[in-house]
Amino acid sequence: MKSLLSTTLLALCACQVHATALPKIDGAGLLEQITTLASDEFEGRAPGTQGETMTIDYLQQQFKKLGLEPGNADGSFLQKVPLVGISSHPTLSYTGKDGKPTQLRFGDDYIAWTVRADKQLDVANSELVFVGYGIQAPEFKWDDYKGADLKGKTLVMLINDPPIPDPRHPKLLDPAMFGGNALTWYGRWNYKFEMAAKQGAAAALIVHDNKTAGYPYEFVVNSWGRENFALRSKTPDAGYPAIPGWLNQERASDLFKAAGLDLQQLKEQAQTRGFKPVPLGIKINLSTLNAIREITSHNVVARITGSDPLLKNEAVVYSAHWDHFGIDESLPGPRTQQIFHGAVDNASGVAALLQIARAYKALPTAPKRTILFVATTAQERGLLGAQYYVRHPLVPLGKTVLNINIDGLNMWGRTRDVELSGMGKSTADELVATVAARQGRVVKPDSNISYGSYYRGDQLEFARAGVPTIYLRSSASKLLNYTAHQFHTVHDTVQPSWNLSGAVDDITLLFQAGYQAAQGKDQPKWKDGAEFQRR
Repeated sequence: MKSLLSTTLLALCACQVHATALPKIDGAGLLEQITTLASDEFEGRAPGTQGETMTIDYLQQQFKKLGLEPGNADGSFLQKVPLVGISSHPTLSYTGKDGKPTQLRFGDDYIAWTVRADKQLDVANSELVFVGYGIQAPEFKWDDYKGADLKGKTLVMLINDPPIPDPRHPKLLDPAMFGGNALTWYGRWNYKFEMAAKQGAAAALIVHDNKTAGYPYEFVVNSWGRENFALRSKTPDAGYPAIPGWLNQERASDLFKAAGLDLQQLKEQAQTRGFKPVPLGIKINLSTLNAIREITSHNVVARITGSDPLLKNEAVVYSAHWDHFGIDESLPGPRTQQIFHGAVDNASGVAALLQIARAYKALPTAPKRTILFVATTAQERGLLGAQYYVRHPLVPLGKTVLNINIDGLNMWGRTRDVELSGMGKSTADELVATVAARQGRVVKPDSNISYGSYYRGDQLEFARAGVPTIYLRSSASKLLNYTAHQFHTVHDTVQPSWNLSGAVDDITLLFQAGYQAAQGKDQPKWKDGAEFQRR
């Protein structure tokens, strides 16, 4: 395969980079690294396992081989991330108005867990209250809570944003309300659980809907129905009530029927500003018995110090999460069929990180600003590695000019479009557009905006901390089959049908966009109205 960067000679010459210094990034090298990270030997790369040890050792070796400096101030490539692993064994029952008790089945009917390091948690005889979409959004004059006293209660809420019809085109959604078809921060599960905690709720259950969510209920079970993690802390995580969880849509409908109510009718009411919380008139008993273990996991961090005496104190941060879901021995078949290999998600992103590091090291002169590479842990457990990093940054966040996050690559061939998740939020868009134009490509918004990719990856933690971000996505048509059949399953493995030419183009783009940010006089800025503008 030809050099990925040979097509960018003119652009880099403008930055006084000589053709002889252009690195070669090819699909073969990329595939080799993905294959290694997604192999049986790495055991699905779960935090706190032998799979983590294998992964962080491999990444340190790769960074050392490339000649990068340790990213941590202690002279190591590792940033310790203190976690607590919690395996919850919940029970859930409620009694309807007819007096009949109903016991739900964990996994099939609901998922519940906790991020609190308590051996047992009980939410007993708690009143169920339907709170619509669980959103307070002053800019939209929207408040689903209306000042209700919800302390100690269990909230039931709907997934995603309320779909508000466009008054001029009733068959379409109003772009002025919650982004129209786009999923906003208000629609994300972590926002909803955080709001429930702020209301003083004891528990919160989100009603899962396959069509609205864009992924099957199986995804919820695989993501939360096993050992979960939290950052180790002396105080409860303010982002969650004591017990968060999900309800299978059919079981949620049954619950509302037991209360003498119709879920569909209440959904329609919840799509109006006048909605008020609806007590269901029934109570729930929800308990979890928890097996707890303390874990020290690791972000792997490397750097290339900037060449400018002043600007080297600022940084462009590339990130990609190394973790996946490990091994599920309850699955049938031999061991290799029990491993969540995570080839696309996210061995591919970590391999891209290594390829970009190699490209920077091949330049005759380091860029003016420092380049930091952060391979994060526990992304699949709630963006915890990125969350820890932004709370303990190795370059001050005020001097971090840009985050470029890589979570999955396009494995299905070249595209003429570049899909940019979160497009319109910051002037970092212009960096992507400039490089894409040199490649003969056009930048477009994420074609699957209803999925809300921008709010699902590590870039979210950087954005919430005020750092502008770049996050590319493959087109919806390319991802459709992968999401339906491989995403977060044991089937996310290296495929012989892959065509890495598209991944190669995107790596080139991300390298050059970051290089421009590292060299430029002006830092990327949030645009007016972006929810993550620095204060």
